[in-house]
Formats: sequence, structure tokens, C-alpha cells
Amino acid sequence: MRAGTPWRVIWSEGQGADVAGDAIPKGSLGERGAMSQIQDVSLAGAEAQSASRAGDVDAMARRALWGSALGYAMDGFDLLILGFMLSAISKDLHLTQPQAASLVTGTLVGAVLGGFVFGMLSDRLGRVRVLTWSIVLFAIFTGLCALAQGYWDLLTYRAIAGIGLGGEFGIGMALVAEAWPAEKRARATSYVGLGWQFGVLIAALATPILLPLIGWRGMFALGVFPALVAYVIRRKLHEPDVFVAHKAKTTDAAASLRALVADGETTRISLGMIILCSVQNFGYYGIMIWLPNYLSTRFGYGLTQSAVWTAATIAGMALGIFLFGHAADRFGRRPAFLTYMLGAAIMVVVYSQLTAATALLIGGAVMGFFVNGMLGGYGALMSELYPTAARATAQNVFFNIGRAVAGFGPLVVGIVSAAYGFPTAIAGLALLYLLDIVALLALIPERRGVELA
Repeated sequence: MRAGTPWRVIWSEGQGADVAGDAIPKGSLGERGAMSQIQDVSLAGAEAQSASRAGDVDAMARRALWGSALGYAMDGFDLLILGFMLSAISKDLHLTQPQAASLVTGTLVGAVLGGFVFGMLSDRLGRVRVLTWSIVLFAIFTGLCALAQGYWDLLTYRAIAGIGLGGEFGIGMALVAEAWPAEKRARATSYVGLGWQFGVLIAALATPILLPLIGWRGMFALGVFPALVAYVIRRKLHEPDVFVAHKAKTTDAAASLRALVADGETTRISLGMIILCSVQNFGYYGIMIWLPNYLSTRFGYGLTQSAVWTAATIAGMALGIFLFGHAADRFGRRPAFLTYMLGAAIMVVVYSQLTAATALLIGGAVMGFFVNGMLGGYGALMSELYPTAARATAQNVFFNIGRAVAGFGPLVVGIVSAAYGFPTAIAGLALLYLLDIVALLALIPERRGVELA
């Protein structure tokens, strides 16, 4: 085995289990140093494997899950209430339609930048510390949006809040993946994904009630509460043992970014993950941003009715995420993703043809089940595909590149809707899920159950 390999699979004699090792940067170690590091990684992997076989989920693992899920819930709440409030904000601040739409785009652009920066910092400085920073940044600038006096200061606050938002997904997923045993890893990261759905569901139900009472400024003011979550996370959590063992060997933050394209195989996997994350986010935002408007313009639903129908879709997404994690742990990552991608391709076409109220309610829930049910699986998948030295960076970079692509989702759906109608625009998403399937089968290997060393 040579230095410079982006990750290693070490055979644990007598067990037949794979151990995912850390990266050894090219040219950074002599032969003796490389062999010593490999021995350290093997020992760490053996210890982690022994603990994982016991299947124990300790208190730290549970706290990591709750902290990551709560942070992600705040993200979901914030982004959905923005969609509900665009009309009120535009009226109050005299925004044009493109300016209003750019508030969402600015948030997503900030998330991409935050994904890169906070991902690399997390791989360098620690999951818990950097996750706390990202939540605090998000909370402060979401709260400042309540004080905005015009378009430019509001756009600035949204973009900086997006930077904090961009750091939370990948760091939380890496933290949970490293803290939970291998055989329960996918369900644990799926539970983190449920945090987003919980936040979105609360937003869908609470916004019609709170917005008329406290206005859009009051809704943004609620965004300061994630700072309390950050305080709890900082006090109650500590770094996973896997990361602590790796930290002593850390060189520089940029090394984690270079590790994503360290060789041909890694680059192909990274390309596959960009496609998967882009389709995931494009489909989600393309549907969720436009769904209330579609229900309103085509069927005459008011805000409360649209919120109920949207909530049904979100509930379907939550069930899909929960079951995905269990299926991925039992049958493997690729079979679970393939099933959900096929389901998404079929259901977006079916939903576009529905007209009856009951059918829309049920169909929306089933469509949501498949379209966003894969969300939590990315945390486990990428944790197993990349070493500790680049794990949070991979999660943040790829998922937030997907968010950047998704920024064009509402625009594309809007353009196609104007020309051919919303049903055609939604049905066209099926083609993206077929691309998803090709990328999965051609570029993404199965590494279910590998130990993170």
C-alpha cells in the first residue's frame, strides 16, 4: 500500500469487514511515516469496528443526533417561511418580482459559500465547534432581516444568513455518521434529515397563523432562537472519537478540498455526488417553491388551503426519509436510492395529471415520499465514500453545489410553466430522475457498513 491513496480499504483479518481510512497527502510523508500512519488507521478502525459490532448507541451519539437535527430544523423553517412571506415583503419594501425571487437565490448562493468554508474548517478544527459557529451566524443575520429597510440590506442579510445555513447540513451529517455505529448509520443521518422536514412542517402550519399577527419582521425575529440551540450544542457535545484520532494528523484545511479530486476514482465519485445532490435539490425546490402558487392559481386555494396541501406533501416526505434510512441500512445504499429515484420519476408525472382535491392530497404525499425521501441518505453515503480528513467538506461542498443548481429550479419551472403549463413543468422533472439513476449506477459504489477510521 502506497502513500497518496485518497482512501484505503483495509481487510480486518477474520472479520471480512472494510475499514475506510484517512487520506495520506502525496509527498507529505516518508515511507516510515506512511507505514506508521497506516498502522494507526488500522488500529483505530479495529477499535471502531469492535465498538460498532456491539450496536450500542451511547448518550453522546444521541445528543449529536438531536443537536444536528434541531439545527437543520431551523434551516427548513427559515427557507419555507421566506417563500410564504415574499408577497408581504415585496409589498412593504416595494420590491419587484425579480428582486423578491433573488432573496431566495441570494440565500442559496450564500449557502454554497458557507458549505465550502465551514466544511473545510470543520475537517480542520472540529465538528462541534464549527457547527456552533455556523448556527450562530445563521441566527444573527436571520434576526437582522427583521430590521431591513430596503432591498439591498435585506439581500445582504439573507446572503450572510445563507453562509451559516450552508455549513449546518454537512457538519451535522458528518458528526452523526461518526458517532453512530455502522449498522445504524443511514437511519441516524435520515433522522437528521427529518429535522429539516419538521422545521418545514412547522413553517407550513404556523406561518398562516403568525404572519397576520406579527408580520414578516416578527417572523424573521424568530430566527434568533437557533442561537440557543448552538449554546446547547456547544455545552453538551464533544467531538467523535474518529475525528479526535484524525485531528492530530491534520495538515491544512485546503487538503480536504483537494482530497475530493485526489485521483480518477475519487473524481468520478465526486462527479456522481454532484449530479445526485443537484437533482435532489432541483426537484425539491422546484416543487416546494411553486406548489403553493400552483394550488392557488389552478384550483383557487387560499393560503390556509395551500398550506394544508403543502403540509400533506411534507408529511409524505418525512415518512419517506424515515423509511429510507432503515431500508438503506438493511438492503444497501444503492438499492434504496434506486427505488426512490424510480418512484420519484413516476410520481411527478402522475401528480401532474391529478385534478381532484382528494387525489391531490394523497398524490402530493406519495410524491413527497419519493422526491425528498432520499434526503437523509446522503449523509451516510458520503460519509462512507470519503475519509475523515474530507468528510464534512464533501458533505457541504456537494450538497450545496446541489443547492446552487437548485437556485435555478424555481426559475426553470416558472419559464416552462409559462410556456407549457405547470403540469408539464412538473412532469419534466422525471427526466432529471432518470439522469439520477444513470449517475448512481455508473459512478457511485456501494460501501454499506464500512467503518470510519
